[in-house]
Amino acid sequence: MNRLILLLIPVCFLIISGCQSDPEIIFQSSVTEEYRPNYHFTPESGWMNDPNGLVYLDDEYHLFYQFYPDSTVWGPMHWGHAVSRDLVNWESLPTALYPDSLGYIFSGSAVFDAENSSGLGTKENPPLVAIFTHHNAEEAETSSDTFQNQSIAFSLDKGRTWEKYSQNPVLKNPGIRDFRDPKVSQITNPDGSKSWIMTLAVLDHINFYSSPDLKNWSLLSEFGKTIGAHGGVWECPDLLPFKTPAGEQKWVLLVSINPGGPQNGSATQYFIGDFKNGEFTPDDTMIRWIDYGPDNYAGVTWSNLPTEQNRTLFIGWMSNWLYANVVPTKAWRSAMTVPRALSLFDVDGTLLLKSAPAIELEKLRSEEFEINQTEAGLPSEAVELTAEVKSDSFSMTLSNELGESVIISKENGLVSIDRRNAGKSDFQRDFAAMHSAPMSWEAKEIRIFLDASSIELFINDGELVMTSILFPTSPWKNVAVSESLNSLKIYNLKK
Repeated sequence: MNRLILLLIPVCFLIISGCQSDPEIIFQSSVTEEYRPNYHFTPESGWMNDPNGLVYLDDEYHLFYQFYPDSTVWGPMHWGHAVSRDLVNWESLPTALYPDSLGYIFSGSAVFDAENSSGLGTKENPPLVAIFTHHNAEEAETSSDTFQNQSIAFSLDKGRTWEKYSQNPVLKNPGIRDFRDPKVSQITNPDGSKSWIMTLAVLDHINFYSSPDLKNWSLLSEFGKTIGAHGGVWECPDLLPFKTPAGEQKWVLLVSINPGGPQNGSATQYFIGDFKNGEFTPDDTMIRWIDYGPDNYAGVTWSNLPTEQNRTLFIGWMSNWLYANVVPTKAWRSAMTVPRALSLFDVDGTLLLKSAPAIELEKLRSEEFEINQTEAGLPSEAVELTAEVKSDSFSMTLSNELGESVIISKENGLVSIDRRNAGKSDFQRDFAAMHSAPMSWEAKEIRIFLDASSIELFINDGELVMTSILFPTSPWKNVAVSESLNSLKIYNLKK
């Protein structure tokens, strides 16, 4: 009898040691102000919407944005300004551009004029040049259709101070009510010369213009009157070159639309095709969306990135015009998405755009927890979760002690984020909803970024993306996953 007990002891020890227990996770709030994100950019106070003037210069990422410092609702637009060296830690700088006699400062872009083609700097000190829309609010209230015009400003001190061009506007409105949001880039022509190309939103289509000096512009072509989503006005375009997985040159045209998005309200569609001789020709008539969640709008990309980075960086405004002015934040309104690296990928012969979280976000990981069970606690409001998907359907539920929850799932070819029970929603009747996106191909892994008032879902490193803001009455403290999600990891994120 004693011999049997002694023989069983090693067996029992092996069984017990094989049952791995999950680490204890104790929630510690990292929020200093209700719903203020930990690692997403927000203005210190006031109103923010579209990202503008994204440009890289001398180891700094510049983020300008639509800004109204005197209120938390939309008003006379300025350009706010922040810089970062790592896309994670942002330093807010003084307001860059103020409204003037020509109007509010609406959306636009910024470029580094390295060869001083504009003559606004010198060869030794080339300028940063901002290209933006002047919006004359007084004329907009009349029958005039010429209240939006394109203007420029320049900086000779790395974007710290700006001077508006004395002969603004540089592109006058020919009599079109919606004529705005210039995104400028430089291309090399077949003969080796360079041209500045302006991609401009005009009513519900795009105009392309060319300039040798950023001051004199000529119309090249139009695109989009009979293709794409047309449920609202087109805004905030961006024209980008990419290589396909097979090495073929393609161009992607981003176009934001409001309303008319797949989840109602505002969203960003894109087209894939060729840009030759000043004309954009799409490969097909398919409507594609860069993000199938309700809360990623007006996103554009950084110019002048170092060649060695070999990437295209994007950031969007994390809200929706359906409710942006009434969300329950106090001193500030709106945040930006996390920065994302764009690339093309192929699904059964169809090209699509991938949006992968920028690699710099991994710097935020302060603690890692490997979870073997189907439930676990969360360490704070700022969390990254990753998991492998082992079947065609999965679900993950985030919850708090009040019974509120948000559910992320895939079932019957639809990926969904369900925020119907995710906290405060009485500020807008359609906010509490489940949003879904079609995904016909296999989901292999998921990556989720949580912050105090947002969730960003990336499947297969960004092959399908959904972004959603939400306002739980108490922070999410628990996560539960279906058995089809394996190798769950939780990262506590800190700057």
